[in-house]
Amino acid sequence: MREQRISGIGVSEGVRIGSALRYSPVPAAGMEPERESIGPDEVTAETARLRQAKEACASELQAMVERTKRTLGEDKAGIIAGQLRFLDDPKFYPAMERKIAELHVPADKAVREVTEFYAARLESMANEYMRERAADIRDIGGRLLSSLRGGTSVRLSDLREPVILVADDLAPSDTVQLDPRVVLAFVTRVGGKTSHTAILARSLGIPAVVGAGDALDAVRDGETLVVDGGAGLCVRNPEAAYLRQAAELQEQERELRDELEAFRFRPAVTADGQRVELAANIGTVPEAEAAAHAGADGIGLYRTEFLFMGASRLPDEEEQYAAYRQAAEAMAGRPVIIRTLDIGGDKELPALELPKETNPFLGYRAIRIGLDRPELLRTQLRAILRASAHGSVKIMFPMISSMDEWRKAKGAAHEAMEELRREGVDFDRNVELGIMVEVPSTAVMADSFAREVDFFSIGTNDLVQYTLAVDRMNEKVAELYDYFHPAVLELIRRVIEAARRHGKWAGMCGGMAGDPLAAPLLLGLGLDEWSMETGALPKVKRALAQLNAETCRERAQHWLQLATADEVRRELVRFRAQLQG
Repeated sequence: MREQRISGIGVSEGVRIGSALRYSPVPAAGMEPERESIGPDEVTAETARLRQAKEACASELQAMVERTKRTLGEDKAGIIAGQLRFLDDPKFYPAMERKIAELHVPADKAVREVTEFYAARLESMANEYMRERAADIRDIGGRLLSSLRGGTSVRLSDLREPVILVADDLAPSDTVQLDPRVVLAFVTRVGGKTSHTAILARSLGIPAVVGAGDALDAVRDGETLVVDGGAGLCVRNPEAAYLRQAAELQEQERELRDELEAFRFRPAVTADGQRVELAANIGTVPEAEAAAHAGADGIGLYRTEFLFMGASRLPDEEEQYAAYRQAAEAMAGRPVIIRTLDIGGDKELPALELPKETNPFLGYRAIRIGLDRPELLRTQLRAILRASAHGSVKIMFPMISSMDEWRKAKGAAHEAMEELRREGVDFDRNVELGIMVEVPSTAVMADSFAREVDFFSIGTNDLVQYTLAVDRMNEKVAELYDYFHPAVLELIRRVIEAARRHGKWAGMCGGMAGDPLAAPLLLGLGLDEWSMETGALPKVKRALAQLNAETCRERAQHWLQLATADEVRRELVRFRAQLQG
């Protein structure tokens, strides 16, 4: 049989060679009910049957949570615990009981219909993160159906022979059962980059390709596959030449992994001795603990919206304070920059009931919501300020586009400080207040802002899309989205130089900061603080260790004069090759 290449979305890097094993978890939508209706006298018994299924499902998930804590840590166990909470959601499980009682439908039909109703609602949302939570809902529904019908879930943890798993999809509760020594890689027909399954695959170190489409249907058990999670490629029946190439890539991967491990707890220092501050981007308290363990110099971005998005109601001051305090204490005196609520755009929050917008990225979002709903902002600022008594906490406002917005946000912070002073509540009186630079107007006016703010943090993810008029969530224009575009680089230069002129510091918390290829350019521009996903820290440390800061400063002036993003990238690739040659 000829070699066949199947393309998908690479969500976890690595190359693996192995035999295919097809896996079919229990689907919530695809199981037809055994009966369409029940009699009124059967309602009590059918409700009891559903309740027993719920209890069995909860018990199974709780055991999985405890096992995941031991293997992957608290933060990844929280993904499964989140599924467990679905069972107690007042809008989910009770809706099944009502269908049984009011419409006289059997329990399995009630489960299927309620599950699909909520999964469809999530899939209709603009936010990719929320769309992919539909898989979590269907996982719960499938487990309830399996329990109702007397089945038991397939235990992927029981696999003993090395395989490459092939499936339509893998739920998070499937993925946490995977043993990387046995499940070498996996490929799924559907799925996306921000799914919990993708997150867990990266945590487990299992190469994964999702969204491979219908071509995957032809794969049969026992066939030889090569999965390249970095390239988003699954190769079926690989030819000898490609097998040799894949084996070489595996060996290079092992060598690189060993080399990167040696950088974990080293400080980030250039070849000529310049110390660079590398921080981590986080969204939860356990991620702060993981960042500290990974050797981060601090938290450059605490995305507080995840505290809000994971709740059916808005968290109050005490709940927020507890989370922010834990993050500050986890970093043990290292800086923790807490960003106020950045909701809207690609992030939806049902508890706020935000209006649907034609162009949400240019609409009612981030600081605009905070200033329009002052009580929401006030509560969060009070919680952050209280947490500042327990560590080196700084406050950052997102999507500032004008001096008026900055001054109103700063005024809200000062009002919260005054309230706490009057109440005798302890907080850091000298807490720094900064802004994200993600709107071109702010970068253009960086000199004016630098006179008043304590620091800048450049958010390249939004700065690129606003500068280049490219929707970063739109695959049709994805090739136009590039942080090496000369216009973006010019704005970054302006911000860093404005900060330096006024004795302030400038950081970066967008994706560019975690790209080793960008390291010579950012070092040359004089970026003070780099914040990235925790997994990128050793890669950037390794890149910096090969660089001479003075050389990068000289080269940066040349790179800034180039006319296209491709030219910049080619020059950086050539520069890296010279260093490694």
